[in-house]
Amino acid sequence: MPTHDQDRQGSEFPDEISRHEDDAVSVEFSAGTERRTRRAVGVGGAALLICFLIVIVMRHFHGMAVAEAGEAAYLRPPPVEVVIARPVAGRQELVLPGETAAWFETILYARVNGYVAKWLVDIGDHVRKGQILAIIETPELDAEYEAARAQLKASEAQVEARKAEAEFSRTTNDRWRDSPPGVVSDQERDSKKADFRGAEARQAAAIAQVALDKARVDQYGALSQFKQVKAPFDGTITERRIDVGNLVTAGSTSATTPLYRLAQTDPLRVFVDVPQSASRELMSAGIPAEIQVDGAVGGSFSGATARAAGSLSAQARTMRVEVDMPNGTHALVPGMYVKVAFRLPPLGVVEVPAAALVYHTAGTEVARVDASGKVSFARVAIARDNGSVVELASGVQPGDRLVLNISSQISAGEQVEVRKPDAQAAAPAGPAAADQR
Repeated sequence: MPTHDQDRQGSEFPDEISRHEDDAVSVEFSAGTERRTRRAVGVGGAALLICFLIVIVMRHFHGMAVAEAGEAAYLRPPPVEVVIARPVAGRQELVLPGETAAWFETILYARVNGYVAKWLVDIGDHVRKGQILAIIETPELDAEYEAARAQLKASEAQVEARKAEAEFSRTTNDRWRDSPPGVVSDQERDSKKADFRGAEARQAAAIAQVALDKARVDQYGALSQFKQVKAPFDGTITERRIDVGNLVTAGSTSATTPLYRLAQTDPLRVFVDVPQSASRELMSAGIPAEIQVDGAVGGSFSGATARAAGSLSAQARTMRVEVDMPNGTHALVPGMYVKVAFRLPPLGVVEVPAAALVYHTAGTEVARVDASGKVSFARVAIARDNGSVVELASGVQPGDRLVLNISSQISAGEQVEVRKPDAQAAAPAGPAAADQR
């Protein structure tokens, strides 16, 4: 029969076996996990190594491709755009901006002091020469006018009195002069003679005073006519600065208020600033011009050059040219922006875009491209500069291929690649080519 100690030992033995088994399972599980971890790390490292090798290979081939492309681009001729030189058309249209101005324009001031009693026309009214525009009341002038006329009457009466006095002195002098010797003394005879001469002098002074007073009356009479403000010429009222009751003063100083502004708009002047290249051709009078107007007015009007300044502006290098045009319908008014088109005879052989020109200190050149694609430079002479298009007198023949905006790195004899062989961007012609805005 087992004892108590034996029973306890027998019961503890299975537990110990169980613990050993659990430890063995734990160790085995840990070893498996460690093996799996090492295997995963190895696989990841190999993948990273493969990716790194792939990147290096790709970079190598990309670098080789870039180098080959750069070498090919370096060895390839530089691309250029060309234009074909065209013959100049029969007549060239030069379109320039212009500004309309009145034929006559004046500011009307009062010639007498007073106040406005009535104004008869307003802005926009068409008036005729001599038409009354306003009436000015002049109380002071009227009083001075009446006083001058009264003074004239008094002077005329004084002349009559001096005439009677002179007549009496003349007859007295005649009697004393013709009396027999010894009847009157020589002193009395001389005295009567002196009285007669004095009477004549007083009569002459009275006549002179009448003339002076009459001139003063005429002066006030002339000033009285300016009580009616009249139009000096046919035109249109463009400004009214007065109203009934306004006090006005004679004169045209900066402190004087103007009455009206009057402009004659038929015919009309059009001022154009012509560039130096066309100034010589537009200095003559009678050159036809077409005035083009946009907007609500719209349309074209005919005119002709009338006069030119004959000198160029030092700032803009342009010459002021005046074009006169009839404006019977008053369709145009002063101050409008218009475009003036001139039809000019050709001066050059060919026309090319301004971008085809190359400017050097030695002169102006163009870059030509031959059939083989080689560049050569030629000196040219500009006949007329129309802004975007230039007429050339020499150096280029119709059909020549010219490089546009050539790079300064391209030299003569260098091979180039023509981007547009047939030069579809050929030189424009017609009114658009000459429109200088």
